[in-house]
Amino acid sequence: MSAIPESAPRKVFLETYGCQMNVADSELVGGVLHRHGYLRTQDPAQADVLLLNTCAIREHAEERVLGRLSELLQYKHARPSVQLGLLGCMASHLREHLLDRAPYLDVIVGPDGYRDLPSLLADGVDPRVDVRLDRDETYSDLTPDHGPGPRAWLTVMRGCDKFCTFCVVPFTRGRERSLPPDAVVAQVEAAVAAGKREVVFLGQTVNAYRADGVDFGGLLRRAAAVDGLDRIRFTSPHPSEVSDAMIAALADEPKVMPYLHLPLQSASDPVLEAMARDYTIAQYRALLGRVRDAVPGIAVSTDIIVGFPGETEEDFRATADFLEEARYDFAYQFKYSPREGTRAYKIPDTVSEAEKGRRLRQLIERQEEISLEVNQSQVGREVEVMVEGPARRPPDHVVGKTQSFKTTVFRDVGAKPGERVRVRVDSAGAHTLRATPV
Repeated sequence: MSAIPESAPRKVFLETYGCQMNVADSELVGGVLHRHGYLRTQDPAQADVLLLNTCAIREHAEERVLGRLSELLQYKHARPSVQLGLLGCMASHLREHLLDRAPYLDVIVGPDGYRDLPSLLADGVDPRVDVRLDRDETYSDLTPDHGPGPRAWLTVMRGCDKFCTFCVVPFTRGRERSLPPDAVVAQVEAAVAAGKREVVFLGQTVNAYRADGVDFGGLLRRAAAVDGLDRIRFTSPHPSEVSDAMIAALADEPKVMPYLHLPLQSASDPVLEAMARDYTIAQYRALLGRVRDAVPGIAVSTDIIVGFPGETEEDFRATADFLEEARYDFAYQFKYSPREGTRAYKIPDTVSEAEKGRRLRQLIERQEEISLEVNQSQVGREVEVMVEGPARRPPDHVVGKTQSFKTTVFRDVGAKPGERVRVRVDSAGAHTLRATPV
């Protein structure tokens, strides 16, 4: 295949799969390509380059991506000069077998190779593969092209050193490294200058951040000093990395929002040990109490996995009981699925798919009830909502987030995205508040 001429305007179609870190990586890729003359298009039929930025957490996600690649192949058949590329965690995870499954790919780039993407696309070699992990790569000198809306996703650290036995991330994203705090502040300032009013700090274990003598609590305070910034959030922290400095920043920095995602995974000590989670349920319970004592009314969400190898009915019951005790605002809950390359992959699966499904349904149904009860406790209260844009329904309404990350719908009073509006909560469902502007 001949390379696209360097002088010609090129259009790129970029589709993202996975978590917020993948969204942030796509914005980083968008910035890199924009500075090398590429124009973004939402129409794959108009693109000279088709890129999928991918997740490797679950096998189902990888199968979806392979199916999508097959769909996009039609544009390459129609115009042989079109380049088709796969980016991200899936590129790293399937590095040895990807070309066997998708031999038509022109470019395969892992999470540490994005800065070289323009040269890989221009290179005449076919295919171009860069899936090496680089312990020094933080992209701290690159500015992402943020998408629409008032929120900016900022990756403040990359990689993970936890090596939970069920997780493939350390093998696809490499070891932990943090951006220098001055670089993070510069990115916050750039986001504010671009019209953003909220930043979300991202990292696989975001509160393990440490650079140039600054820990995560210190980073939150430095960001809070940026003029024009209204809100700071972060995800996902690890319970064993929650420090007094981080809790203090949550408690007394007005710009740090009263919301915390605190992954549990299981409330059984034997299962937590098998998962290599580095804490006991007693330690997690005490931490949750400390956070709630320091920040009264803080919203807390979590992650839970059911059916991990060796999980007994007693282990599952411990998790179900803790759900009642913790009363999370909401929870992301999943069935365990083995991932090749993880330590747990070699452990025999002792829980049937049917039983995993039963356990998952039970937890989801109960958490839906708890979420409804928690949200209904907000009815009658006045809260501040940052407008994000038009609501899908009803007409003439907008949607936004409260400080505690509750999705809230209310009548449009002319507030633009990023503006904050005081509203009174009139009703609540398990996922959404409905309100009236005050």
